[in-house]
Amino acid sequence: MRKRLLCALLAAALVMSAGCSRYTASREFSLFAMDTLVNVTLYTGEPEAASKEQAIMSGAVSSIEKALSVTREDSDISRVNRKSGQQGTTVDSGTIEVLSRALELCQVTDGALDITAYPAVKAWGFTQEEHRVPSPTELEALAAKIDYSAVKLEEDTVTLPEGMEIDLGAVAKGYAGDWLARDARGNGITSALLDLGQSTIVAVGSKPGGSPWRIGVVDPARPENYFAVVELEDMAMGTSGGYQRYFEQDGVTYWHILDPDTAAPARSGLSSVTVVSPSAFLCDGLSTALFVMGLEKGTAFWRDHPELEFEAIFVTEDGEIYRTAGLEGRFSLAEGYTDREVTVLE
Repeated sequence: MRKRLLCALLAAALVMSAGCSRYTASREFSLFAMDTLVNVTLYTGEPEAASKEQAIMSGAVSSIEKALSVTREDSDISRVNRKSGQQGTTVDSGTIEVLSRALELCQVTDGALDITAYPAVKAWGFTQEEHRVPSPTELEALAAKIDYSAVKLEEDTVTLPEGMEIDLGAVAKGYAGDWLARDARGNGITSALLDLGQSTIVAVGSKPGGSPWRIGVVDPARPENYFAVVELEDMAMGTSGGYQRYFEQDGVTYWHILDPDTAAPARSGLSSVTVVSPSAFLCDGLSTALFVMGLEKGTAFWRDHPELEFEAIFVTEDGEIYRTAGLEGRFSLAEGYTDREVTVLE
């Protein structure tokens, strides 16, 4: 059994340009929240602005974690889960906002993303890293309780059926990234990089000097490497992959991305999906949903939903690379991978 918790977006692509006189100060800081390390790099013309923004961001991430964490006993989500099958739970307006948006994404993906799969995640042991393989009978019972449409939101109250629990882990980091980026822009910071660990990157503006941020995309077959680079300006990028959290038993690999229909690891033929969008929330949620869908259904979803304004990179279990046409000029293969074939989806 082994565990790998890797940042899906490597820091190797994040070398900052220097020499632009209007950016006289930078501030880099890290904090642990939402079960991951959040790394922030801010560029500003005023040192005081960077210090102020650090304080604001640190407080905001802590508040978001306190509301949305499924593992904190005092969080809104934990309180909702403890009352499943009982009367509704009153929560913060921000929690209602995230839940409402998450449920909308569950609906538009036809349940490929389902925030009520938490009991199944626990049954596989991914919450405490005490892994086990549930029996077919147990999986059938777990799958029967996965149904996002059964979550009831009424003003500031959340109600769950008995035995159901929710987990916003598929969208929480993206929500935090969007909030932090919006706040940075509102406070006059036009160049920043927000690395929310394991899967999510948000670029505010461009690098000092005007060039795009260059973000590496992990090779799921060799997670110590990145196989491609995506250029971002005022965009976000999120990756979901079986290599991020998994365990092996009796020669079989089981990863944490579950198919809501089976309550078992999704076997879609994909090893990773990367989504690029102005919304980090969308990047997080859609990368998970597209992984569950697989290449064919995921491509059809991309074609059918231009209003969502996202692009995607698919890597199959056989190592084949596919990318959507909208990444033209922003996607390139990394050194050591330039001989790989990339299929463009149109």
